[in-house]
Amino acid sequence: MMKKEEKLSIYRQSVLLEVYHTNFYHVKADKEDKYLKIKDKMIDIWNENPARGVRYIRDELRREGHFVSRKKIGLLMKELKIKAIMPKRNLSKPNKEHKKYPYLLRGVEIVRPNQVWSTDITYIKLDKGHVYLAAIIDWYSRKVLSWRLSNSLSNSFCIDALNEALVKYGKPEIFNTDQGSQFTAANWIEVLQNREITISMDGKGRALDNVYIERLWRTVKYEHVFIWSFENVLELKESLKGFFYKYNNLRGHQSLKGMTPNDVYCGRYYERETA
Repeated sequence: MMKKEEKLSIYRQSVLLEVYHTNFYHVKADKEDKYLKIKDKMIDIWNENPARGVRYIRDELRREGHFVSRKKIGLLMKELKIKAIMPKRNLSKPNKEHKKYPYLLRGVEIVRPNQVWSTDITYIKLDKGHVYLAAIIDWYSRKVLSWRLSNSLSNSFCIDALNEALVKYGKPEIFNTDQGSQFTAANWIEVLQNREITISMDGKGRALDNVYIERLWRTVKYEHVFIWSFENVLELKESLKGFFYKYNNLRGHQSLKGMTPNDVYCGRYYERETA
């Protein structure tokens, strides 16, 4: 409605239309395009080491010529649903009487399925009470091999998940856990030793030693649990069945070059890469 060609000035036209004349001159920047490349860079930086927080990411971006404020980096991280992975509340507390095993994966290149599996426990709040979730993941493909829910921290649900994974997928060369009592207990160790699986355990207080399961928990919570409300364990269980199916079979992962965990686990990754 406001045109430069009119005999009336832009100011007079704006008065007649009862709008601010400055709106005519204001061209809104395309913020999505402005920060799109920066977001991609942020995800790359975070994927290299999920312990990196706002300051580190800001400094890395500046080294590459992207000058973004610390406050803006924090807002973009919230939008991308990424945050520095720090040591969390320990749900699987250690038992001083149990034997601890050394961490064997520092500097090890993960190059095939079933080379390394790991597990962990996370806490999920329900409308009525809470529940614990344990999952077993293949490091190479990020595939969730099995999972279980429990309303207690007894390790029976962890062993159930382990046995299911072993029946369905064979065995890993190395199995990594934290030093929690569920994973240092004799009944857990016995299952692994009977299958001649090498045991590895995170260093004390080192959340990043088991980084792939930490990333899984972030995905489960931010993309599913925090979005929906679950009244009880049965509701959560049915919902997680669908989520993990999509996670394994339908959801492409950036770290897997857009492939799904099941594609990579089954070897279809390399077939498509070389096709």
